[in-house]
Amino acid sequence: MARTYAIGDIHGCFSRVEALLNRLPVDWATDTVVFLGDYVDRGPESSKVLELMLELQGAYPGHVVCLRGNHEELFQQYLDGKGSPIYLAALGGRATLESYPRRDGVPRVPASHRRFLEGLRLYHETDHWIFVHAGLRPGRPLEEQDPSDMLWIRSEFIGSDYDWGKRVIFGHTPFAVPLVEENKIGIDTGAVYGGRLTALVLPELDFVFQ
Repeated sequence: MARTYAIGDIHGCFSRVEALLNRLPVDWATDTVVFLGDYVDRGPESSKVLELMLELQGAYPGHVVCLRGNHEELFQQYLDGKGSPIYLAALGGRATLESYPRRDGVPRVPASHRRFLEGLRLYHETDHWIFVHAGLRPGRPLEEQDPSDMLWIRSEFIGSDYDWGKRVIFGHTPFAVPLVEENKIGIDTGAVYGGRLTALVLPELDFVFQ
């Protein structure tokens, strides 16, 4: 039976995600691993996390899904010259830049990392699940969702019992333990804040923590 493994917000915690992947009994011939975004910022090894994502996509094409998080949006905006000083000062962007080698004092972000950021998907849908970084706007079908909501929404989604027809698997908002409700499962358990990095195993609804 093919399984899907969803992994929550990594935020530059390379050793944590590497250890978690080593614990998961993934059959790369049949299973799918979905990363819910926020690979970068706050933690110390964002560049290594992005490199790992690229390696996995290259090694297991069709079996690794990388979604966009709001921090990938912020990082890409910075690289495009449209970033806010708040990104560096308060949102963890400085840690991301410091994870790259420098030339003449300027972080050298590889073109492959830039292409990775540009190619990230907003959501992934299967027969039974919807995977998205932050959540969905209640009352709107999936095809009418605002991309900004998919990256940033919090309380309106988390507090809603709206049925999107499939259970929504999301990250973005950290919880001490996974949030499990009839219409949604939240698996950001604050790895970069001293919590754990969480993988959700589907269809069993099991959790693996690192």
